[in-house]
Amino acid sequence: MPPSLLAASLFLHLLATVVWLGGLFLLTLLVWPETRRSLADNPERHRLLDRLRQRFQPFSWLSMVVLLVTGLFQMTADPHYEGMLQFNNPWSRAILLKHVAMAGMVVCGILLQWRVVPASRRAGWLLDQGRSDAAEWQRLRRQELRLARMSVALGLLVLLFTAMATAL
Repeated sequence: MPPSLLAASLFLHLLATVVWLGGLFLLTLLVWPETRRSLADNPERHRLLDRLRQRFQPFSWLSMVVLLVTGLFQMTADPHYEGMLQFNNPWSRAILLKHVAMAGMVVCGILLQWRVVPASRRAGWLLDQGRSDAAEWQRLRRQELRLARMSVALGLLVLLFTAMATAL
């Protein structure tokens, strides 16, 4: 593979990693806790978090696609790569673990985007209309935070397994 093509792939891969994991870490570890402290029970807090999530989602999904394409390209060009579903060396096992952690992050993202967040919005709307109590809405918000924290933990594992594979 030409070095310029590999360099471009590595650049895009690193950029997508920074966008996806950096954005996830920033929102989960800094923005959510600080808005909880600053805005407390102000309903605008959740509207702000919803707007931030909506702005971040296209970046995260685009980053995942870039990571998939560039990662497959780089993996097949690596001298440690022995073929599809071949885990005969430490590098391929580290890459497998990295992909398992990434798949977990994707599952968390899918659950958040197509299950928890829409249900939370609906529960919030019903609460605003006086047609529901706050218990369901609060349960969904806690579930959202748990899934986001799980994504952060899995993101750290992705970085760990990447470092392990790179060190070999």
